[in-house]
Amino acid sequence: MPRLIKKVSKSKGLAPGSLVHIGEKKTDIIRISIMDYTIGKFDEKDVEKVEECFQYKHKTSTTWINVDGLHDVEVIEKIGNCFEIHPLVLEDIVNTDQRPKMEDFEKYIFFVLKMLYIDDKTHEIHSEQVSLILGQNYVISFQEKVGDVFNAVRERIRRGKGRIRKMNADYLAYSLFDAIVDNYFIILERIGEKVENIEQDVISNPNPEILQQIYNLKREMIYLRKSVWPLREVINSVMRQESKLIKKGTYIYLRDLYDHTIQVIDTIETFRDMISGMLDIYMSSVSNKMNEVMKVLTIFAAIFIPLTFIAGIYGMNFQYMPELSLPWAYPTIWIVIIIVSVSLLVYFKHKRWL
Repeated sequence: MPRLIKKVSKSKGLAPGSLVHIGEKKTDIIRISIMDYTIGKFDEKDVEKVEECFQYKHKTSTTWINVDGLHDVEVIEKIGNCFEIHPLVLEDIVNTDQRPKMEDFEKYIFFVLKMLYIDDKTHEIHSEQVSLILGQNYVISFQEKVGDVFNAVRERIRRGKGRIRKMNADYLAYSLFDAIVDNYFIILERIGEKVENIEQDVISNPNPEILQQIYNLKREMIYLRKSVWPLREVINSVMRQESKLIKKGTYIYLRDLYDHTIQVIDTIETFRDMISGMLDIYMSSVSNKMNEVMKVLTIFAAIFIPLTFIAGIYGMNFQYMPELSLPWAYPTIWIVIIIVSVSLLVYFKHKRWL
């Protein structure tokens, strides 16, 4: 189960705060992009050297620094040294098996989230760890690879749509949260379609292939629940936390985000119940099919028992069996056999066993 459990033996025996990338290397080159904006000004660029990010630490404008790729720990360490990020936080960033969480360090808040996507080839759900650092005027996001669900946020910043360029870095962090949660609904829609299709197949044609699909779907829901369930605690902690980095006007949006998270979790639990129900339906359907087969075989056996008894009697090689010498004995036995068979069929029909 490589998606549920990742190897962490690389960090065994190392001192706390030692940076060791744990997880799959999903990109060859680390890419750093910067979006810096105010209400009336916007600047976007990709940087080649990590040192180009350092000038944005004390800017009064809002800055979003996005880092794609976590395998080069030297780059992560340089960013951490510049923005005074604790070594343990940097260690959590490069360890991609973290549980979604929030940690408040007064000068910045550290978030860990899980961004989900469906593999178009295998149709399996995969997750990518997204780490966010929310500072006074900046947000730093760390992703495992290039490609995410934040394109809508980028377009809003570029075009100045909505209130994102009028608000501060805390609203930017909320927007990234919201994009990740909205993508959960898309994932759940795909899963809902699979659940409906499998549910129909379970009722109409239960077979071992359907059973394998149910078990695969059950594992997907376990994986999805593991990635999403802790997010409720994260958002709830942000709402209860009185941090100077989160403005009062942002809390109303966080409450809405919390409602969306609860809705996602409720949907996941509903799907889990439906999948468990499908497993019960499958077992009942297979059992019913087996009972139908056994009923037919039992009826055939019940019909042939008296016929076998008759044939057994007249199949014995006694010398003085009076019926054997009669000319009408053979057709008479056939008539008796037919009458017994028809009588048993009528009786079974009357009892509604057929």
